[in-house]
Amino acid sequence: MFGRKIGMRIAAATGLAVSLCPLWIQAQIFATDSTGRSIATRSAAVEYLFPEQVTVPSGKVSAIALHFRIAQGLHINSHTPREDYLIPTAFSIPDGSGVRLEAASYPAGTDVTLPVDSKTRLNVYTGEFTIETRLVAMPGDHLVEAKLRYQACDQNACMPPKTITVPIDVIGK
Repeated sequence: MFGRKIGMRIAAATGLAVSLCPLWIQAQIFATDSTGRSIATRSAAVEYLFPEQVTVPSGKVSAIALHFRIAQGLHINSHTPREDYLIPTAFSIPDGSGVRLEAASYPAGTDVTLPVDSKTRLNVYTGEFTIETRLVAMPGDHLVEAKLRYQACDQNACMPPKTITVPIDVIGK
């Protein structure tokens, strides 16, 4: 009986995967860059540039600017997208890292209209952008694995939402 339940669950999951396969293939076909390569297979739609290490006074709020670059031909939603269903770009620092995110200020996005829907205006980031943070560090050296969540798109389709690690060595003195 136990084996039948597992077999039925596997069959149900396989059926779901097979039924979703045409959607995935369609996304692969439409999500291409100017050279015709699929953007869905790009490893880094957004790249963290710098700083790699910062020294701040421990226990005090310190302003740190974090710099990012979006791959050419792509955009990501701003921190304040125009529609509730769109995924905002968000920066976070995990609890217990020895560093607390007091606040983050995001740049204003650029309004764009895509060729596939000229009635919808999006607020997005392209190229390079900077998030101004206010951090508080405990005394010591903290290798912080901060996170940036975003959804990258081209002119025709979007990739699934992604969260990248933003490594920062924060030294609280």
